[in-house]
Amino acid sequence: MSITQFRTETRAWLEANCPKSMQKPVKKFTDLYWGGSKPYFDSEDQKIWFERMYERGWTVPHWPKVYGGGGLNKEEAKVLKQEMKALNCRPPLYSFGISMLGPALLHFGSEDQKLQYLPDITAGKIWWCQGYSEPGAGSDLAGLQTRAEDKGDHYLINGQKVWTSYADKADWIFCLVRTNTEGRKHAGISFLLIDMHTPGVSTRPIKLISGASPFCETFFDNVKVPKTNIVGEENGGWAIAKYLLTHEREMIAGIGEPAEVPLHQNAIDTIGLSNGMLADTILRPEIARWSMNNEIFKMTIARMLDEAKQGQSLGAKSSFLKYYGTELNKEKLELKLAATGQTGLVWEGEAYDDGHLPKYFCRTKGNSIEGGTSEIQLNIVSKHILRLPS
Repeated sequence: MSITQFRTETRAWLEANCPKSMQKPVKKFTDLYWGGSKPYFDSEDQKIWFERMYERGWTVPHWPKVYGGGGLNKEEAKVLKQEMKALNCRPPLYSFGISMLGPALLHFGSEDQKLQYLPDITAGKIWWCQGYSEPGAGSDLAGLQTRAEDKGDHYLINGQKVWTSYADKADWIFCLVRTNTEGRKHAGISFLLIDMHTPGVSTRPIKLISGASPFCETFFDNVKVPKTNIVGEENGGWAIAKYLLTHEREMIAGIGEPAEVPLHQNAIDTIGLSNGMLADTILRPEIARWSMNNEIFKMTIARMLDEAKQGQSLGAKSSFLKYYGTELNKEKLELKLAATGQTGLVWEGEAYDDGHLPKYFCRTKGNSIEGGTSEIQLNIVSKHILRLPS
């Protein structure tokens, strides 16, 4: 099938199968389906959309069919993404298993691990969370102290993780643990998969300024984990950690994020037009400047992803994407608040989307911390891209 024919058939299928309610911008957590062992659908349309896409293999269209994916090649996957964007289709399934763990398993996992976990990710059967940061090991991730003691056929895990997104809802966690305390700290880390229902695992939500609690503290008290759950080699987890961080930083930068109302349209809806232009003459050039920078950023993303598909590693480029995407996101919310005026500060009430805008504004401030602080990203860019001296 030619790519033109594939595009035509894909567009027709999406138009026929994506419910209209699933062609609206994402505004709240439940607008996305996260899957898990206790699935929750916000509406019947959300359930229909997930089931139709899963049946076609398009929850993760670019993964091989043997692992539950759609088996699409690079061009076909790109076309599907473009056509979904044209219709503002929401992702049928949103998952850290798709965006972070899956790519790591495809690259480092054994065949048994791929067959065990990847099909369940595409089917939305497991809600995964990430166990990286610790109270004393955030930017210095290699300083982590959560310990995995070798007990023969299993590890005994003790320690704590923090800022674990949705750990209180997750079924499993992909976790960095220390399996060796001697030598270089980077060399004593392993990558382990842990069932969150194992005795000794507990979580405690962290309440944010917005009132939400997406982050948690996660505790491991004498948790037994089979050795078969280690990905890659023992003490070889740092390479996996760096690889996975690349995908996390892409996600935070906004690559492949759900559609939302464009900034200029949001401003038009709240301020209005004058002679065909935004009525606010002060905000007009600011929004135009942001919009141009955003388009350039998207072109840069497209170029880098095409390079990655040709076998070139993103490497330090992911730090650039993460930093600039973070800055754009923060600036966008500042402009949205400015365009909305005083009503944009209302914290609750159905007429104001229950304070979605100011709460999201507060949330964006965390973008410059999570996934590696902006300072760390700039250091990486300086050293590995600009080749500046240490």
